[in-house]
Amino acid sequence: MLNDANSSFAEKLSSALPDLTLGPADTAYLEEPRDLSKARKGFVAKPTNTGEVAALVRACGDASVGIVPYGGGTGLVVGQISPEGPIPLTVSLEKMTAIRASYPAEDALIAEAGATIAQVQDAAEDIGRLFPLSYASQDSARLGGGLSVNSGGLNVLRYGMARDVCLGIEAVLPNGDVFHGLKRLRKDNTGYDLRHLLIGAEGTLGIITAAALKLSPRPTSTCTAMLAVPNPAAALDLLSHFRDHAGEAISAFELMSRHGFDFQAESGMDLRHPIADIPEWCVLIEIGTGPGADPEAIMLAAFETAAERELVYDGAIAQSGQQRADFWALRENIPAANRRVGAIASHDISLPISELPDFLVEAEKAITEIAKLRINAFGHLGDGNLHYNLFAPNGEDRSAYRHLASQLTTLVHDMVVARGGSFSAEHGIGRLKTAALQTYGDPAKLAAMRAIKAALDPKGIMNPGAVLPQT
Repeated sequence: MLNDANSSFAEKLSSALPDLTLGPADTAYLEEPRDLSKARKGFVAKPTNTGEVAALVRACGDASVGIVPYGGGTGLVVGQISPEGPIPLTVSLEKMTAIRASYPAEDALIAEAGATIAQVQDAAEDIGRLFPLSYASQDSARLGGGLSVNSGGLNVLRYGMARDVCLGIEAVLPNGDVFHGLKRLRKDNTGYDLRHLLIGAEGTLGIITAAALKLSPRPTSTCTAMLAVPNPAAALDLLSHFRDHAGEAISAFELMSRHGFDFQAESGMDLRHPIADIPEWCVLIEIGTGPGADPEAIMLAAFETAAERELVYDGAIAQSGQQRADFWALRENIPAANRRVGAIASHDISLPISELPDFLVEAEKAITEIAKLRINAFGHLGDGNLHYNLFAPNGEDRSAYRHLASQLTTLVHDMVVARGGSFSAEHGIGRLKTAALQTYGDPAKLAAMRAIKAALDPKGIMNPGAVLPQT
């Protein structure tokens, strides 16, 4: 049984760690981006080094006080706040932002978990390399949080997810021991890989304090295009077609429906689509090449042959850095427009890529039989990840449809899982999807997860209630 992180506990913690920044948690640490839930007022600790994190964890273990690790607060599954149960101590690593070391010859650097994704990107650029993890919230999202949920983002097609760009981890385990795993090795077969156990664990098995990261060469030339496609099936064929022309040079291939752009206009965003007659479906594709290759020539050649096959019927190629940024702004502002319009139900799903077109057709048909809703499906077609969000008909209040949210989510998740997909692609489980994990999770996997949690965190202090329900 856990205890509240109350004033008495905070006083004892301050006495034991007089240099620690500790105080009442303000609103920023009590809310999450979609306003799905709020935490009760408690205390937030802001350690400045791994030793302080270890001391904090030991103190919480001794007092049976829960800990909620806090990154940038940008997570969308209520993993960063605890709305129920005993009030935990929030531990934010925002003061641990150092780039500890860079190794250009190894394509690697070591960064502390409180550094933002953008700060890590800048550090990589300073040594002429690329840190490819990238998403809209990268100016505020922090490295530790990104690793803890195994975040995806816009470049997964070429570079993989967070775990694919992480070589080593330093972390504080639930008993206060420090796991010194900051190796920069590509090969290290020395038993269980705790790095991959901690990545994606959402702070339930320890607190990541630093990471050794794998960097990539920076493309010397980039070409970005917005292409109109007849339908998602054509978009899938277009992806295969472009791979034949560009190979691994494709870094992004994003599918977007017209609803996303309509919502941007509806919510007052001043964004202009580069295709005059906005298509029902389009893809944003980016190709990055090294010296001696011309990505625009590759793009044009692939577009011409794709048009002959009727896979694409219109398009625009960015002619400047500003135009490229404008194209990406259309994609990156879809979630913000969705929030302004207000969804009835939102889903972060993934499917085998070949299943996506039929799923979109059949899911729309099944949903329409329940209610005539607007469906905004968009996302990373290249890696099978869709954000599948449902909205009230134009001009109608979503409150009239909220009672359908659970039924609609169950329908979507059932159809996804039946096709071999996942109900959580890149945002994790948090506290929002624990019930879904129990419903759809493989029993053997769930049993192993519970055993690991019990072995490493027998008091249940690490992010209690996240991923696995508290018992």
